[in-house]
Amino acid sequence: MAVKIRLTRMGAKKKPTYRIVATDSRRPRDGEYLELIGTYSPLVEEVKINEEVALKWLKNGATPTDTVRNLFSKVGIMKKFSDSKKKGN
Repeated sequence: MAVKIRLTRMGAKKKPTYRIVATDSRRPRDGEYLELIGTYSPLVEEVKINEEVALKWLKNGATPTDTVRNLFSKVGIMKKFSDSKKKGN
């Protein structure tokens, strides 16, 4: 099973909010997911991410989509992940 970290659309028409979730890559975009990692509101530029859960999924081999990778970089999770990989080697 290939796990991806991606966005799931929520909210009303023309007022999107997204959940950042870990899910099987074969599932539909708004389908069932394995675990909720955080939320993203593009209209107010608000990002809330549970760092521990995000790092756990990245260490287990989940691949983030480009948008999620950019959000993680803004918050600093990708830097922590790369630092933890360097310490492990």
